[in-house]
Amino acid sequence: MHYFVLLCLLLIPCSALAENPQLLFDQGHRQVFVIEKEGPLQLGSLAETFHQQGWYVSQTREPLSARTLAGVDALIISGAFSPLAAEEISAVLDYLRQGGKLAVMVHIGQPLIPLLNSLGVEVGNRVINEKPNQPNGKSIDFAVSHFQSHQLTDGLQQFNIYGGWPLRATEQNSKPLASSSPEAWVDMDRDKKLTQADLVDAFTVAVSGSFGRGSFVVFGDDAIFQNQFLRGGNKKLAENLTNWLKPDSRQLVEI
Repeated sequence: MHYFVLLCLLLIPCSALAENPQLLFDQGHRQVFVIEKEGPLQLGSLAETFHQQGWYVSQTREPLSARTLAGVDALIISGAFSPLAAEEISAVLDYLRQGGKLAVMVHIGQPLIPLLNSLGVEVGNRVINEKPNQPNGKSIDFAVSHFQSHQLTDGLQQFNIYGGWPLRATEQNSKPLASSSPEAWVDMDRDKKLTQADLVDAFTVAVSGSFGRGSFVVFGDDAIFQNQFLRGGNKKLAENLTNWLKPDSRQLVEI
């Protein structure tokens, strides 16, 4: 089905494409989970969700630049394993200043730290564990139900995290969007159990913000939109994302 959708996109006349919002997946930073592959960990169903909502979906393995981002309404960077070059970060920030939209899903934090810090977001180096609401009995896989009011959380009861990193909004332009329960913990001593050495808190798992005339969202997990997990609340979150990223949803606020 995913291959069929991508083939159909290639056959759409350019005049028709101009009427559709343009979504670009960055796949040039050693991403393992991509939109054109089948399989439980891939992102074909996410791309299809966007396509069903009227988006033209494409991907690039080229460095991000003013040229690759020209005409793009929304950019998704999911599961990067290698860092963005300084020139790429500059291009993404310029893109946001001009009104673009960005969604980042973190698999490992290190490659994304310079970009996220530029947006006023920090990412931790230990995954979050949760006591309640575990969908499969693992403390690092849990349901998130603590939200701030936002278009991305509209009508959302919960969604599941599958090994997520804590995030922190560090600037006024970035705000927490979703968090764990206050009983969540980070395994600081790496003994795989809750002890006095561990940090217990309500950890932010998603941050939204504005930058120039554009806006962004960062999720502390990239598994939330993988094929095998794109159901229930995660599917609803993806549908909200398709609407929030549309050009007519842009925040025209200068930071």
